[in-house]
Amino acid sequence: MTQHFVLDKALILDRLGGDEEIFAMMVDLYLQDVDNYVQALSSALDSANSAVLSREAHTVKGLLATFSDDAGAETAFTIERQAKAGDLSGLQTLVAQLQENLQVLATVLRSEVSPAG
Repeated sequence: MTQHFVLDKALILDRLGGDEEIFAMMVDLYLQDVDNYVQALSSALDSANSAVLSREAHTVKGLLATFSDDAGAETAFTIERQAKAGDLSGLQTLVAQLQENLQVLATVLRSEVSPAG
């Protein structure tokens, strides 16, 4: 299932005090690291390392919340909580969904950095 996400840049900038430079830096850092986040989630799940999966989900939760991806942040929170409890059952689907959230946001942010036209 392909997800749709609309970036609320005005809201994010409001949180940043209107600082476009900080926003651009955040976008750049996210785009540099997104593939690492996706891979880290897979690796933690594949190795059944609940502590690492919980930590990675926590990190991703914050990133997605920063860009106002509430659905993605909620998915990350669910994974974080369940992994922290040591229960990895059924997380394959949720991790895949979270990885898609990360990629969808990256696509949206790339179009923000270099809009078509």
